Parts: sequence; structure tokens; C-alpha cells
Amino acid sequence: MKLAWATDIHLNFLDDLERRQFLEPINAQADALVVTGDIAESNSVGEALRRMGDVLDMPVYFVLGNHDFYRGSIPKTRAEVARLAAESERLTYLTAGRVVELSPQTALVGHDGWADGRLGDFWGSKVFLNDFVAIRELRLWKDEYTLDKPALRRMLEDLGDEAAAYLKSALVPAAGRYPQVIVATHVPPFREAAWYRGRPSGDDYLPFFSCKAVGEVLLEAARSSPHCQLLVLCGHTHGGGEVQVRANLRVLTGPAEYGRPKIEQVLSV
Repeated sequence: MKLAWATDIHLNFLDDLERRQFLEPINAQADALVVTGDIAESNSVGEALRRMGDVLDMPVYFVLGNHDFYRGSIPKTRAEVARLAAESERLTYLTAGRVVELSPQTALVGHDGWADGRLGDFWGSKVFLNDFVAIRELRLWKDEYTLDKPALRRMLEDLGDEAAAYLKSALVPAAGRYPQVIVATHVPPFREAAWYRGRPSGDDYLPFFSCKAVGEVLLEAARSSPHCQLLVLCGHTHGGGEVQVRANLRVLTGPAEYGRPKIEQVLSV
């Protein structure tokens, strides 16, 4: 089986013809597609997913990224997307909770993930993301000009811990059963995997470009199931790179450019 992988495709920047020009060739390249987030924005992600289901003659597995919640709410968007996927024959929202058997040798699990603020210098960072004004749950301001960083840190940690808890419940059993498990998530789970402009991110960006909690779950799974090869697919930073974290744990971070979606790799599984 051939699994195509794409990330940070931002289909809201494309018109319908451009979307079809990106999607239609995938039918000849792969048997299934996995997308690791940033598909569109909250007010357009449903339509983007419907179009993918219409154009692609294959299963589409996906998680959401931070941009998918822009102009909306995290729980509301997740609920709407989960309902859409439940009603579709082709769409599977991995965060909604199931292990997918791609072949007798390979399983796929996934969760949106979130940068949890635990790596790098959260308190000293001057990085400002549009997340803090575009996502309802992250509009945490003391006043019109001052971000409430303690409240933001608590929220980021909660989101990261939620992703880690789900992945622990799904990944550890899957790694004990399958020789290979592919993990789809949006945010890089390790410092070394948070690529930005050709190198791992510095301490100012790391709090918002990595999820330590998910990384710890992955390390635990790699230790407890040394026979299982874990492959993590992620994006978010728009910088690409590969890192071999352990002998049986590899992370691919996909690059991206707004308005130019592409297939990162076609994996044989």
C-alpha cells in the first residue's frame, strides 16, 4: 500500500480549480492520504475536507492544526469536523479516536497535538502568534495590550497534555502489536524536530513550535516496544527536516509554503 503524506496545505488560500489541481494527481500516486494539519481555517475546513472526499478516490486520514481553529473555537471545530468525518465514507479524523490498520504490519494513529510551551524560553520569548487573537480559547489578555502569559501557559500545557494522554492510550497498545506505527500530529514533538529556516528552532520559538508532552509519550513507546519502528509525521513550523531520535523512532517534519500545497512523501507500508 502507498500512503501519501501532506502537511500545512492551507487550502483556504486556493480557489476550487487550484484545489483540484493539487488533489487530483494524488489519485494516481497513492492508495491513501494522511494530512498532518493546517488544512484550512475553522470557517472553511469543513468544505475543504468535503472537497477532498469528493475528489480523492481513497481514504483520507487527518488531524487538525492550529490554523484550522482560526476564526473559531477548538472544541466546536473539533466536534463539527468529527461529525463530518463520521458521516463520510472516506474521511477519518484521527483525533476522534481510533487506530487504523494500514496493513498487517503497519498501524496509523494520530492527534492534532499542540505546542505546550515547555521547551525553550516561554517566559522570555517575544514571539507573538496570530493564535492569540484568532482562536477563541487562546484570547487570553490582561487588557487590550497585555497578553496573560500565565493563563496562556496553563492553556498550552492542558492542550499538550490532552494530546499526550490520547496518544499514550492509542500508541502504546499499537506499538505492542504492530512492527511499525505511523504517528500523525501537527506539532513537532522534539526540540530537534522543530525545524525553522533550515535549523532547529531557537529558544524563543520552541515554546510554540514543539510539544514536550507528546515527545515523552513517544520516547516511552520506543523504549517499551523496541521491536516496533515508530515514524512520526508532523509540520507546523513550515520548515522541513528529519531526525532519528532513537534507533526505532524517526520524525519527519514537512516544510510548507502558503498557496503551494504539495505531497511531502509517498510511503510504502
